[in-house]
Amino acid sequence: MRRQYRAEGVDPAGLAAEPMEQFGRWFAEAALAERNGGLYEPNAMVVSTADADGRPSSRTVLLKAYDARGFVFFTNYESRKAREIEVNARVALLFPWHSMARQVLVTGDAERIGRDETARYFRSRPHGSQLGAWASPQSTVIASREELDRAYADLADRYPTGEQVPVPPHWGGIRVVPDQVEFWQGRENRLHDRLRYARVPGGWTVQRLAP
Repeated sequence: MRRQYRAEGVDPAGLAAEPMEQFGRWFAEAALAERNGGLYEPNAMVVSTADADGRPSSRTVLLKAYDARGFVFFTNYESRKAREIEVNARVALLFPWHSMARQVLVTGDAERIGRDETARYFRSRPHGSQLGAWASPQSTVIASREELDRAYADLADRYPTGEQVPVPPHWGGIRVVPDQVEFWQGRENRLHDRLRYARVPGGWTVQRLAP
C-alpha cells in the first residue's frame, strides 16, 4: 500500500514567528477540510505518556483548546495517562491529518489547568457527557458493561436533564506546554518537508529536518 504525496511543500519564509500561531493556521485548514468532508475530527490527537520506568502508552483524545500557552485536553485525573503525567510530565502529541498528508508533532511538559477553567469547560459539555465523567472510573477494571450503564442510569436519575451536575473533583484539564513543535508535510518521493520549532531563550528557532 503506497500513495504518492503532494508536490507542494512548506516554505520556511512563510511560517509564523511562533509555533502556536502556525498551528492555528494549519488547524483552520484542517477544520475547513472537515467541513468539506475530507477530514474526520481534526482535533483528534494521539497523546503519548510514559510511566516512572519509561514504559510508554498512547491513546487518542480530543484537543479542546489551544493558545500561546499550549494545548489543552480533559481527562479523569485517576486515568492511566493522568497518573503517568504525575510521575513523568514529558508528553508527546500527534495530530495525524492523513487526508492532507500532514502531521503536527509536539513534545512538551504537561500540567493541570486551574479549576475555574475546568469548571467553565465542564459546564459547556452536553448533559450526558457530564454524567459520563462521574460514571466512568477511567482505566480501571470493571466487571461488565452493565456495571457502567447502571452507574450512568443512577446518575441520570439523580441529575435529570436541566439540573446542574457538579464538576467531579477527579476530573479536569491538562495543558501541554510545548518545547518543540514539528510541522510535517508529505512530499513526492518521500522527500517530505519537516520544519520544527524549538524553544530557545527568549523565543523560538526553526530547524529543517531531513525526512
